[in-house]
Amino acid sequence: MINTTLQWAGTSALLCMYILMSFFPNLYPYNLVAGCVGGLCYFIWSLRVRNKAQVIVNCAGILVCIAGLIKAFI
Repeated sequence: MINTTLQWAGTSALLCMYILMSFFPNLYPYNLVAGCVGGLCYFIWSLRVRNKAQVIVNCAGILVCIAGLIKAFI
């Protein structure tokens, strides 16, 4: 149940990120926040199911979003 919830929450957050990027570019950097949330959900899920490739992909995605947030506010 927890794994399913994490996956759906991550999916929702990532879809929100794509919608914000595509249709509401003036809401930058909220798309990055949504990307971090989605990546974090999938990162936790990938740790729970011990999927090393997904751990790496989601960790990289989170780091890119954090770098974008730092750039946006500095």
